[in-house]
Amino acid sequence: MTTNPSPASSWKRVVVKLSGEALMGDGQHGLDAPTLARIARDLASAADTGIEIAVVVGGGNFFRGIQGADKGIERARADSIGMLATVMNGLALEQAVEAQGRQARALSAVSMPSLCESYSRRAALHHLAKGRVVIAAGGTGNPFFTTDTGAALRAAELSADAVLKATQVDGVYTADPKRDPAARRYDVLTHDQAIEQNLAIMDTAAFALARENKIPIVVFSIREEGAITATLGGVGRATYVVP
Repeated sequence: MTTNPSPASSWKRVVVKLSGEALMGDGQHGLDAPTLARIARDLASAADTGIEIAVVVGGGNFFRGIQGADKGIERARADSIGMLATVMNGLALEQAVEAQGRQARALSAVSMPSLCESYSRRAALHHLAKGRVVIAAGGTGNPFFTTDTGAALRAAELSADAVLKATQVDGVYTADPKRDPAARRYDVLTHDQAIEQNLAIMDTAAFALARENKIPIVVFSIREEGAITATLGGVGRATYVVP
């Protein structure tokens, strides 16, 4: 029988995977200022507990690479546009976290030194050790990889204790709970089960990377105030995807 991993009491460093859509609030595009402030407040509060916080942010509120085909843009170039969108979100989140009184650093896997520091493992670990919230933007820096895979990659290379996957629902379900009222929420899954059942939480490459490095993934809803801090404390509804 699989049991839940220990919550924040045993975690020293985590990677929060935050989608670009989460920053839209109830809007259809771009950034929603109250939502951005709420999430930044939550990240700052989580860092106040002493846990080192890195964030991998998506760009879907501006542009998703996979949308490029519909616009006549070939995939590799479209993914490059999507990476730029994640940097826009990263810079906005950096400022929002600092407005909460917590230092933050946006690091981009796509080098653009006039805007922000370039990502490197050494730089990220340095800022984390200083208590800063690290915002890893630019995806992996390569096309054809999602920011979910980027989150698993950053968690592996930073030796994070867990990936916190912030979504619009409170865990992993057998079906889309918005469409199927009979959908059942899982409390605990293994990486193998998530891959075998083709559960649409993260892409297969992200799951495989997390499985290989024995990194648990916690899937929770970002829609409530203090959701990240609550999840780190083992409070609230979530699904644990464990090795």
